[in-house]
Amino acid sequence: MPYPCLKRYRFGFSTCLPPMAPRLGLVNLRTGLSGASIRCNLLEVVNLLLCSGSCLMVENGPQKQRRIGVIFLNGFVYPGIGFGLLIFLWWFAATFLTNLMPTPIQAFYSNLEYITQPFYRHGPGDVGIGWLLLQSLRRVLTGFILGSIVAIPLGVWMGLSPVAMRIFYPVVQVLRPVSPVAWLPIALALFNSANPSAIFVIFITSLWATLINTYLGVTSVPRDYIKVAEVLEMPRWRQIYKIILPASVPYIFTGLRISLGIAWLVIVAVEMLTGGQGIGFFIWDEWNRLNLGSVYLAIFVIGSTGLLLDLFLSGVQGAFRKWLE
Repeated sequence: MPYPCLKRYRFGFSTCLPPMAPRLGLVNLRTGLSGASIRCNLLEVVNLLLCSGSCLMVENGPQKQRRIGVIFLNGFVYPGIGFGLLIFLWWFAATFLTNLMPTPIQAFYSNLEYITQPFYRHGPGDVGIGWLLLQSLRRVLTGFILGSIVAIPLGVWMGLSPVAMRIFYPVVQVLRPVSPVAWLPIALALFNSANPSAIFVIFITSLWATLINTYLGVTSVPRDYIKVAEVLEMPRWRQIYKIILPASVPYIFTGLRISLGIAWLVIVAVEMLTGGQGIGFFIWDEWNRLNLGSVYLAIFVIGSTGLLLDLFLSGVQGAFRKWLE
């Protein structure tokens, strides 16, 4: 019976050999800390193939088809079932529970202009949903970037300095549970304008999760690494760049993703209260017109945009980690 002689792994070859193979000098057995391993060079592999008549262990057709089927099932079929159930519940509620809600088909046809022409301009107050989305994204990203610029250095400082932690941590714990919308009257009193007030609320919203996760990331760095760096007389800025920051990257980006998600939630409520152009005010305006089909479209746009923002930050995290390495 032929022996399956070779499996291709990431770091080399592993063989499954006949019992007489070690005696024939075909392989060199080594025993290490990780257990018994078999190492063979190219000539030995060729000799073994000629002697045993075995072939390379490769993925056959049924295995490949099975893997593709699992990917298709998990990536398309199951999510399709979930969205299908959601659309069915929408149709059921619109058909049997209320007369105000449109069915999915009615909502689709009523929003064809928004879907096919998202960037149209018919006047100062009549623009496509694409322009409204860009207005909201501009406010969110501006406040989020400003909040991150403040939160990350402050979190690093709190993690490195016990005095700074004792000063700022109680303040953070008191202000963190406050609803972001509660800051809107204070912002309106400070800026007397809707747009900077919305940015200020997003700025406050973006602080807490990023700051706390950065602080936790810095404090999770083993103290032995810092002591070795101090023995080597490494400057403080170099310790932060070479040791603390790479170890804290997963924590920092977790905080950034949470902060961005919350900021994207809050902007809808803020724009409903302040008015002007934006996806939040668009929802409120369409509700006042009893046009719930457009409200459903806005909900879909908000959810899809939030998913894309999270995927973008995940990609930035991977690129930043490779850059640090």
